[in-house]
Amino acid sequence: MLSTLGPALFSGGLVGFLLGLMGGGGSILATPLLLYVVGVAQPHIAISTSALAVSMNAFANLVGHARSGNVRWPCALVFAGVGTIGALAGSSLGKLIDGERLLFLFGLVMLVVGAMMLRPKPKTIAPERTVNLRTCLITAGVAFSAGIASGFFGIGGGFLIVPGLMLATGMPMLNAIGSSLLAVGSFGLATALNYAASGLVDWPIAFEFIAGGVLGGIFGMMLANRLSSRKNTLNRIFAAVIFIVAAYVLYRSVGAVVQ
Repeated sequence: MLSTLGPALFSGGLVGFLLGLMGGGGSILATPLLLYVVGVAQPHIAISTSALAVSMNAFANLVGHARSGNVRWPCALVFAGVGTIGALAGSSLGKLIDGERLLFLFGLVMLVVGAMMLRPKPKTIAPERTVNLRTCLITAGVAFSAGIASGFFGIGGGFLIVPGLMLATGMPMLNAIGSSLLAVGSFGLATALNYAASGLVDWPIAFEFIAGGVLGGIFGMMLANRLSSRKNTLNRIFAAVIFIVAAYVLYRSVGAVVQ
């Protein structure tokens, strides 16, 4: 345990720092850091431990957004509730797949995340829809799909959930970000508990990672206010980092796919 304390705190701190600085996307680096820096041997354990850490971070950030009135609770509850069922289904499927093959697919998802971070943000905002049965049904459909992807790969899925909420409800991005945190936390917790039932969570490393993430997030949010005018530049730099890490993940796991 002591041998992993430093790397786990550092890795968790880095992910928390990036989440605080960038407002999302940083959690995609959690699994590679757990595997290649902390030294977690099994991809399934790295994915589940990452999911737990991301879940705790999301719930912590949810409190601040809720106090600021950024959470649209009816849609957030529907999205989290239905999506959690999808996350359980996705994580159950993920456990059945060979770890190295799952890691290869994870590398491909990293490439998608990096590309989405480079995509220009829409300048026009669609009118917000009334919260009714139709809106809730659309939200539920998007939520289930996002939950499956989140559970399968053990990621927070904010890059899917935020545009999903905006697509389904037409809510502003700030409200979508705040509302998404309930889903991110719920998806991650459901995934971690599903893996834990199979003994695939390293609890000591998870708590070390979470502790580092809390500290890193504080510094990231402090720096974010100073660098807010350079957000586009930071996004490009971070996307480049994701591409590099994705290439390394694919390189390390491609052997299992071609066999």
